[in-house]
Amino acid sequence: MQESFLDAVQNRVLVCDGAMGTMLYSKGVYINQCFDELNLSAPHLVSEVHAAYLKAGAVILETNTYGANRHRLAPYGLEAKTRDINRRGVEIAKQVARGRAYVAGSIGRLKSTVLLKDMLTSDDIKSIYAEQAASLANAGADLILIETVSSFKMMSLAIQAVREVCDLPLVAQMTVTEDGSTIYGDEPEEIAVFLRDQKVDVGGLNCSVGPQQMLAAIERMAKTEDLLISAQPNAGLPKLVEGRYIYLCSPEYMAEYARRFIAKGASIVGGCCGTTPAHIKAIADAVKSERGIAPEVFDVQFEVEPEERERVEVSREPTRLELAMKDHFTVSVEISPPRGIGIDRIIDRATSIKDAGVDAINIADGPRASARMSPILLGHIIEERVGIDTIVHFCCRDRNIVALQADLMAAHVAGLRNVLLVTGDPPKVGDYPQSTAVFDIDSIGLSAMAQNLNCGVDLAGKPINQSTEFFIGVGVNPGAMDLEKELARFAAKGRAGAHFAMTQPVYEPRILERFLEQSSDVDLPIFVGILPLISYRNAEFMHNEVPGMSIPKGVRERMRRARTGDEAKREGVAIAADALQSVIGMDRVVGAYLVPPVGRIDLALQVIERVQLPSSP
Repeated sequence: MQESFLDAVQNRVLVCDGAMGTMLYSKGVYINQCFDELNLSAPHLVSEVHAAYLKAGAVILETNTYGANRHRLAPYGLEAKTRDINRRGVEIAKQVARGRAYVAGSIGRLKSTVLLKDMLTSDDIKSIYAEQAASLANAGADLILIETVSSFKMMSLAIQAVREVCDLPLVAQMTVTEDGSTIYGDEPEEIAVFLRDQKVDVGGLNCSVGPQQMLAAIERMAKTEDLLISAQPNAGLPKLVEGRYIYLCSPEYMAEYARRFIAKGASIVGGCCGTTPAHIKAIADAVKSERGIAPEVFDVQFEVEPEERERVEVSREPTRLELAMKDHFTVSVEISPPRGIGIDRIIDRATSIKDAGVDAINIADGPRASARMSPILLGHIIEERVGIDTIVHFCCRDRNIVALQADLMAAHVAGLRNVLLVTGDPPKVGDYPQSTAVFDIDSIGLSAMAQNLNCGVDLAGKPINQSTEFFIGVGVNPGAMDLEKELARFAAKGRAGAHFAMTQPVYEPRILERFLEQSSDVDLPIFVGILPLISYRNAEFMHNEVPGMSIPKGVRERMRRARTGDEAKREGVAIAADALQSVIGMDRVVGAYLVPPVGRIDLALQVIERVQLPSSP
């Protein structure tokens, strides 16, 4: 590149590459392997990824050194090779770039910032970052890129360390949650001012969220003067498919948001987790069609099936939910536990739901991998204070099999009987992407565990002193990409002991009808998921970035034609009511499961009011 990086980024929009880890993962590298070490043991794999991004149109190639600091390398016994791994990372990228792209020395966060305060001093942290930055600079990197940092303090220490060992251009990218703030509550405007005051050459965001949510934050950051902006979102949210995480955003969708980032003033656009050369090619094409043309470029999870031995469920009293299902078309509404400890507002919502004639309240378990109050305690309080049945969710992400059994037994002692057992979203979706996912078992194994407890034994077959009486629910996705596998898993959940199922939100009745026909051998009553949309932007996000969601083109078009604000919400309620009305009477459909959008209980209740509910299922 004849032009310096600083001149280039000030004069036009530059395209950065996409995910290194995603591409190495697709080449068969196990997720628990040290990807950075591949610079030494399998440089050809790293080189292939760089070459694919260069061919796609990237003019910034990030080195395969995101985790190549001694703090992250230590668990692999590789801390002594820190300098070699970083040096080789730059060499591989430069050999591919050959002057046609800038090589950015990638520096990622240290391990969990939540724990660092008890392990490392500020001087320790600066020393770790300085060692990596010096290695990258000495190897010939064109710039340093610090990425995926959520703490102002950590970013400040990293910047100081880089400045002390080299004078290379510096790009600093922080990461935010779904609401646009860091996990510490720092708002986009505060992030922009912080990065500007740190005198970085480019400041921006990467990772954690998809394009739509990042755009809202970038728009707010761009109002800060004297700061060049970069945007590198994930390709939506990951979905676990056959033991691998699959990201849902199409290249076309990413390209459309690249245009929007540019319109808001971004100087660097690219991608993070889940993005591939196909995404970057679409982004590069979008950049060329916008302001300025870039230079030409030539399972952790395992399934536990129920044991073959005969298990006899102890006779149990039906819950109020079960009795309601036998009497009339049954309705449940979901609420999320609070992020803090205050519950007065939640109790008020639960009361309004009961007063509307709803039969039960679903309580999510860390929805979208967020840290919230325990649904077990909240369910107990709601049942006692409000007098309505709850359906408490349990997910496999956060607890091993010992803790899952312990919590199920605690829920039973607390008087909770209706449970919905789900695998859960991976941590990378949520507020704490550095947290560890457990996934000892999936929802099939968890169903077997709950049924074992109903039979008076634990998952290992050891007797417990009293049988539980759980009414076991499971999730199902009628619109799954791999329908054959979804049908097989649904059947396995039935064999494992499930008593009922709740679907992902349904907008197209024929999809549910097809699923019901093909799963006719699984005799489980079904609650149909209904989620009112609130805007065209919301519909676009749900369709492109949320695992398991599919919004038909016709529905998205209806939301596009609706304006914003109240008119869009009314249209979203009408669409949801139409979907619900159309599935009533289908085989095995005994009720509806309303998911309020962004906590809007009133919109969920409006859907119910518009529908002619039958007196019996």
